[in-house]
Amino acid sequence: MRKSFQSITRNFGLLNKTCCSVDGVDVSAVQSHILYEIDVNTNPTMQQVADLLGIEITTFSRQIQTLIKMELVSKEPSTEDKRVSVLSLTEKGKKVATGIDQQVNSFLNQIFSEMTEFERETTQRAVNFLAEVMTKSSLCCGSSNEKRNC
Repeated sequence: MRKSFQSITRNFGLLNKTCCSVDGVDVSAVQSHILYEIDVNTNPTMQQVADLLGIEITTFSRQIQTLIKMELVSKEPSTEDKRVSVLSLTEKGKKVATGIDQQVNSFLNQIFSEMTEFERETTQRAVNFLAEVMTKSSLCCGSSNEKRNC
């Protein structure tokens, strides 16, 4: 089982220094995940996105600073609590996030095109079920001591 998950991780480029490139903008796997979470969540705070991804806030903060310098992310104080920072994608960030989404969907469509309809449906149901079970697991994100949002 580990061998299969290792292969999936490698083939998705999750171990590569640069996982995605859109219009000459290179982003790492972690940065790609951050852009995705900012894009799909409404006015997420720094802490919310860090928690969703299971990243320590200090490490996350460094990634956000890099994404700000790349002009992909904007960080503003919350209108409700000035101590809290709200994240959003810049126009450039939206373009990069959309490009990454298209690349991932194209990759998945290519993979699923190699399968029969039955295999596609079975695989999609199994992956959705696995994601649901992993979210509920006390061992989620590799932590046996605490449950994280995954």
